[in-house]
Amino acid sequence: MNFIEELRWRNMFHQATESAEEHLNSGMRTGYIGFDPTAPALTIGNYVQIMILTLFQRAGHRPIVLMGGATGRIGDPSGRDSEREMKTFDELDGNLARQQAHLMRLLEFGDKGNQAILCNNLDFYKNMDVLTFLRDVGKTLTVNYMLSKESVQNRLENGISFTEFSYQLLQANDFQRLYKDYGCTVQMGGSDQWGNITAGTEFIRRNLSEKAHAITTPLLTKADGKKFGKSDQGNIWLDPNFTSPYKFYQFWINADDKDLPKLMRYFTLKSREEVEALEVEFSGNPAALKRILAEELTVRIHSAPVFKAVMNVSELLFNSKAGKETLFELGEKDLETVAGEIPSFEVPKTALANGVGIIELMSEVTNMLPSKAEAKRAIQGQAVSVNKEKITRLEAVVNHESLLHGKYILLENGKKNKVMLVVK
Repeated sequence: MNFIEELRWRNMFHQATESAEEHLNSGMRTGYIGFDPTAPALTIGNYVQIMILTLFQRAGHRPIVLMGGATGRIGDPSGRDSEREMKTFDELDGNLARQQAHLMRLLEFGDKGNQAILCNNLDFYKNMDVLTFLRDVGKTLTVNYMLSKESVQNRLENGISFTEFSYQLLQANDFQRLYKDYGCTVQMGGSDQWGNITAGTEFIRRNLSEKAHAITTPLLTKADGKKFGKSDQGNIWLDPNFTSPYKFYQFWINADDKDLPKLMRYFTLKSREEVEALEVEFSGNPAALKRILAEELTVRIHSAPVFKAVMNVSELLFNSKAGKETLFELGEKDLETVAGEIPSFEVPKTALANGVGIIELMSEVTNMLPSKAEAKRAIQGQAVSVNKEKITRLEAVVNHESLLHGKYILLENGKKNKVMLVVK
């Protein structure tokens, strides 16, 4: 695989330093992307860069993931019009651990061939005193050179602290350190990182008299011009503790049809021939193409068993014929997701100690029906079920024995009227 050509057909290529393509085509190369732990986990916006590393590795090159244990404590001014809020060291360490765990699953790591390498740039600086930094790092670039960078220029009117101004020195020195330690000759990133990355190539040229390369990708935006990676509810995270696998899957299902060609190229691992064949096959059926992409990504990020659970949640929510088997296959997290998608009511455990009559449950606890009389008629019409079990007796009682995973009870009236009892 020609890495640059792969980026081009996927519309993921923005710019590169002169002769970068020839450099990559002349043998296995080592390249890196940095990830600062300023967010609690990685988002699908970050996943663009993970895809770049994945394609880089599939092209036969060796990727380095550089965790920003140091740079995260400084804050990158790129793409920002104001000073970034400082995170505590404990918060940054927690963020880094969660991000690292995800990255370890998404690339093939090891010490052979082109297996990926994981580094933390905090290791580069934790024993370096400020005088050493100023002499060895700060001396390389002039202030004039640093001021010329777009990330700095955009902040001059509103002001930029020395802390954030110095960020490009850290990133440039990171590149030089990886060049010396691992023979890393390529740094990649979003187009907003061009200034920081080329500061690194300049470091290597001035200090080592060697040539290194920069490659950037376009910043991914949606058809409406909004930043990619967010829904109406906020960020879409790769971590299931922040975005449930069901909501992750639904994000792709609900994508704008206009965004589909772009999303398919950015995120599938299918070949160009496969993608173009699918686009012809489903040219009049974008929903089917979205399901293909949503399945691929949910399996890759969360695993095949989790995807099956997502399908069970969807089946339970949208298929009126879904039965007990579907419900009972769901785990506690899956039921929590269901509770977030349909009306839910908290019920104290003490309320179920002696059981609650089904009529009272429907008419008073959940207000599914406005009166006991209507609740009775619904039961007599065989429209009511608890955990997919039809209720036929007006005297039926719901108690602790009905709890799923010790916490949930699904109550239904007809095919579409569902509520979840959450017992606490």
